[in-house]
Amino acid sequence: MTVRLGKSVTYLSLMALGAAAAMFATHLMPTSTPLVTPSLAQLPAPLPTGNDINFIARAVEQVGPAVVRIDASRTVQTRVPAIFNDPFFQEFFGPMMPPRSREERGVGSGFIISSDGLILTNAHVVEGANRVRVTLKDGRTFEGQVLGQDRLTDVAVVKVNANNLPVVRLGNSDNLRPGEWAIAIGNPLGLDNTVTAGIISATGRSSGDIGVPDKRVGFIQTDAAINPGNSGGPLLNQRGEVIGMNTAIIGGAQGLGFAIPINTAQRIANQLIANGRVDHPFLGIRMANLTPEVQQRLNANPNSPVRVQESSGVLIFQVLPNSPAARAGLRPGDVIRRINGQSITKADQVQQMVESTGIGRTMELEVRRSGQTLTVAVQPAPLPAQASR
Repeated sequence: MTVRLGKSVTYLSLMALGAAAAMFATHLMPTSTPLVTPSLAQLPAPLPTGNDINFIARAVEQVGPAVVRIDASRTVQTRVPAIFNDPFFQEFFGPMMPPRSREERGVGSGFIISSDGLILTNAHVVEGANRVRVTLKDGRTFEGQVLGQDRLTDVAVVKVNANNLPVVRLGNSDNLRPGEWAIAIGNPLGLDNTVTAGIISATGRSSGDIGVPDKRVGFIQTDAAINPGNSGGPLLNQRGEVIGMNTAIIGGAQGLGFAIPINTAQRIANQLIANGRVDHPFLGIRMANLTPEVQQRLNANPNSPVRVQESSGVLIFQVLPNSPAARAGLRPGDVIRRINGQSITKADQVQQMVESTGIGRTMELEVRRSGQTLTVAVQPAPLPAQASR
């Protein structure tokens, strides 16, 4: 399925309606595009030990058998406009046909993390699926069961009934550096077992940075070519270890692909395997980055609900009733300056601190209110189910 959000962000699976395939956000390169010699700043990190010029091929040989194709189908009801059911309308045109259903089919990727058939993929690849079919590189096909999916991180776990399956090796995404090698494997545009390579362009890209503010992920950015159909496929380092799960691109851009860090995906997967769901912590505030320009606009607007004396930090502009923030005494107009002693300048930092603190543990917020500095202790609670949809 291809979904566009925010800055024309495209999730990297394919969707077909009925028997005809429809591919989205596919951009053809102009034939007259000149070749560009990369500068030193664009060159990836040194080759692995021993200067093995075939290290990409060796990594693919190790991991490729554990990368799978995922075909998901879902039934969608066609809605009949309300006017068609109006008695006056039917008196002249007769009764309308009942709603019809159609089948949507999506294609994505995944990778096997245990020999007894546990597979990681993106939640948007299998969301709402009536049937999930998993195909291995060697041609074997299995029916898959979705054990759980988490929309906030776009992680899902699929199980197939099989043993002695090939598995990937998981790396450590916390230690990634821009400039390291990045290798992507998946099924872009329906072309199975496709390999591309590039570098890690950046780490810690916030969901707001890439135009999907509803997600709770610090994304890996890579220039390894990824396209619709790569969703859920692995991003590897030069040793063939999985460091991320490919998930999105920005439409119209070149060399801007994004992956979920494998440490995040593994943490979410463990909860999905154990409980079938993920409990995310939340405070219950709506917030915005505060700058001198934002301060000026708020204070100049006679209809603004708050007046702000600060020009930096994170402004709380709404506190949800009966939330942890409300119980702790936080108010609209408060400006968060520090959390647990760490300086805070962006709303994404607050979200990351809440996620890392966890449910029921105490966070110390230093806030500015009416020119005074206050310390507020708050304990994140489980995110309400309706808020995670």
